[in-house]
Amino acid sequence: MRNENQNEIRWYETLTFKMAILGIMAVMFLVPLQLIKMVITERAENSLSVQQQISEEWGKEQIITGPVLNIPVTRIIYSAEGRMCTTESVWHIMPDNLKISGEIFPQIRYKGIYESVIYESSLHMAGSFEIPGQKNNADLIINWENAYYTVGISDNRGIIKDLAIVSSDGQIDAQPGVYDYDISSSGVSFPFEIPPGTSSLEFEMNLGLRGSSGIFFTPTGKSTSVNIESSWTAPSFTGNYLPEKRTVGDEGFSASWYITHLNRNFPQSWFGNVHKPEEEYFGVNLLHQVDHYRKSERSAKYGLLFIAFTCLVLLFLEISSNQRIHLFHYFLVSLSLVLFFSLLNSLSEHIGFLFAYLISSGSTIGLLSIFTGVLLKKTKYVLMVGGMLFLLYIFIYILLTLNEFAYLAGNIGLFVALAAIMLLSAKTNLFRKSSI
Repeated sequence: MRNENQNEIRWYETLTFKMAILGIMAVMFLVPLQLIKMVITERAENSLSVQQQISEEWGKEQIITGPVLNIPVTRIIYSAEGRMCTTESVWHIMPDNLKISGEIFPQIRYKGIYESVIYESSLHMAGSFEIPGQKNNADLIINWENAYYTVGISDNRGIIKDLAIVSSDGQIDAQPGVYDYDISSSGVSFPFEIPPGTSSLEFEMNLGLRGSSGIFFTPTGKSTSVNIESSWTAPSFTGNYLPEKRTVGDEGFSASWYITHLNRNFPQSWFGNVHKPEEEYFGVNLLHQVDHYRKSERSAKYGLLFIAFTCLVLLFLEISSNQRIHLFHYFLVSLSLVLFFSLLNSLSEHIGFLFAYLISSGSTIGLLSIFTGVLLKKTKYVLMVGGMLFLLYIFIYILLTLNEFAYLAGNIGLFVALAAIMLLSAKTNLFRKSSI
């Protein structure tokens, strides 16, 4: 009778109880995983803050609007009772055609371990203006002598050198700021006098501009064509219009846009601040391929999966080998898996995500394989744990590199893994005694 009691399995020594404790432990490790994700988010925000600081010092992303021809006018308005009154306004005339061509020269600027992309650009702008027939309107007094061109530049600090516009009446030097805020809030102006009766004007100018992240244009011309080239290999074409033609390769990119006045939502001329052409900008972002924070954060989301699969494998090995693995050893294994994500993020800031992933995963696989070999004292278990972890880390890395198909591939992989576990559990005697 006494021998039967000795062989009787106590409730706290059952496999069910041990699996319940391991499940609780896995859920508890969600806390350090969440803390690691918070650290990754904080480091990513620090990186973004440094990029913004570099932009403040060098020049922000640039939006170029114009040139626009502006003529102060006095409009005569009659009320319903027939009373005459006058109002001062500015007549804004868009170019009849606008051609912009140029090149962007990107570079990487470092501050500590953080980096940001900046650029200098060399642009050539040319086109012509056709003054609308409203100039013959008797209710419109036109101040030809106070006319001026404006070129909207979102960040004037990026202007590299003196600007001048070559017009039909000669060269006109730029003056700082815009004379009115109807179209642009910042930029430069070119005051000049238009001879009365002028019907058309031609212009040409070179613009050297520096900025960061991206450069954008406004389709102010009745026909607007833009051709841009750069040695940057990771462009992102964005805005209200995509390029008609573009080529992206190892040597850089080139892109061309052609937009007519029918594609936009503002006319060729108007009075006052009725329209905001800058809202229809288009152009290119120079994407900085430093996405290790995003990949590190995404990998940390799979933390519980790492812990669950590794603990299940150890549990099956424990049952099949009739060896006992203490809960404290499971705790150490889970802790090493959590530490992997912190190590991955810290290394990726210095050597890039790929090499950081190789070093972090290789170190974790080696540590856990050797640890399992010491616990179970058999070489084949070292190979089994190492192989399982190798496949798991390869699977997670593939998910991190996929974009559109990451969700699909993840679900297929999890289904296959679950099927393997179910088959393995069906062939394992789960009623064998297992001590905590």
